[in-house]
Amino acid sequence: QVQLVESGGGLVQAGGSLRLSCDGSGLPFRRYAMGWFRQRAGEEREFVAAIPWSGGKTYYPDSVKGRFTISRDNGKNTVYLQMDSLKPEDTAVYYCAADENLVKLPTAATYWGQGTQVTVAS
Repeated sequence: QVQLVESGGGLVQAGGSLRLSCDGSGLPFRRYAMGWFRQRAGEEREFVAAIPWSGGKTYYPDSVKGRFTISRDNGKNTVYLQMDSLKPEDTAVYYCAADENLVKLPTAATYWGQGTQVTVAS
């Protein structure tokens, strides 16, 4: 059974930082591209970051580029999302996702975590 478990969410002041973690189990983690998405209340899910299985070139939308950094540790089956210079509009539930095909990740994924809440106070 595949499980992706996010942690590290919480309440932070605007301008602050948080690091999210996602621990994977039940899948050959090092063969999967990994991504992060977020969903604000009442809105559709939004792509936030992606990283290939090798940990090479990473991908971000303009809304978080330069502030968020995705990384992975295949030895620990974990992917991270370092979020700096947080803004109130970054408030959302953040989800970890996995797919064998990196190209799919900005729009879809095979496996999803249950999410972790991030709240940025102004």
